Amino acid sequence: QVQLVESGGGLVQPGGSLRLACAASVTIFSSYVMAWYRQAPGKQRELVAQISSGSTPKYADSVKGRFTISRDNAENTVYLQMNSLKPEDTAVYYCNALRVRAGILNDYWGQGTQVTVSS
Repeated sequence: QVQLVESGGGLVQPGGSLRLACAASVTIFSSYVMAWYRQAPGKQRELVAQISSGSTPKYADSVKGRFTISRDNAENTVYLQMNSLKPEDTAVYYCNALRVRAGILNDYWGQGTQVTVSS
């Protein structure tokens, strides 16, 4: 049973920082593209950041320069360091693991962690 377990969400003031973590119980974690998505109330889920199996990061324009995605393949964990947080960053943040291998798609999601940016 594959599980992605997110942690690190919470309430933070504007300008503050949070670090999200996602521990994945997948085999060959290093072969997965890992990503963070978010969904605010009344809005569609959107890609925040992703990191390739070779650790190349990609970011949404709205978080460039403020968020950093990283991965630790030895710990099967992906992180999202969020700095200079804004109220518009408030959302449920979801971890995603994606891989296409031998024609088989593996696409897994975590349960989400709430991030609230408010004074």
